[in-house]
Amino acid sequence: MSPSNPKMAAYRFLAAMYDDDYFPDELVKKGEEILVELCLQIEQQKPGSLEELYELTHAATERFNDLQEEFDEQGSEIETAARDCIATDFEAIAQVYGFEDADTEELIATRDW
Repeated sequence: MSPSNPKMAAYRFLAAMYDDDYFPDELVKKGEEILVELCLQIEQQKPGSLEELYELTHAATERFNDLQEEFDEQGSEIETAARDCIATDFEAIAQVYGFEDADTEELIATRDW
């Protein structure tokens, strides 16, 4: 299922990771699914505050934490380029859904990568 927001429906999630052979496409796809599901949750739950948004983004970040082991098993990792790419997409999601004041570091505060 795609987000109903046209900007997010057309957004190319994790583009830099897809464009880099270091990251296995099947694992990048799992990351993309996490971000799409985050969009769907925001559309469904309609968080009314940054705190409510952060609850959703922290849960999504935890899913990326879980995915990190799979990257390691395939000789890859969520390293600097991946962190930047993922953080940029979290920031884009927050802004598109009206949370322009969201702090990027707080969006992904629960990361261990």
